[in-house]
Amino acid sequence: MTERINRRRKLLGAVVSDKMNKTRVVSVAWRSKHSKYGKQVKHSVKYKAHDENNSAKMGDTVEIMESRPISKDKRWVITNIIKKEAEK
Repeated sequence: MTERINRRRKLLGAVVSDKMNKTRVVSVAWRSKHSKYGKQVKHSVKYKAHDENNSAKMGDTVEIMESRPISKDKRWVITNIIKKEAEK
């Protein structure tokens, strides 16, 4: 039997808010080239992602993956913490 192919999108971003219980706001940023002027333009989008154990903290770099709708705004799940922010 063949292995099921996972077609869910995965993105890398930084946690910008950890104030909600089991929810983190993750900002995903990227650059693109302007079609007419050729200048590099920054874009960013904030996603609400589910974090079951409240393990990701503000400033951490995380990987998020698409999922079924969990609540009104949550459609992403934190799958991996790539880099922890240094503790103060």
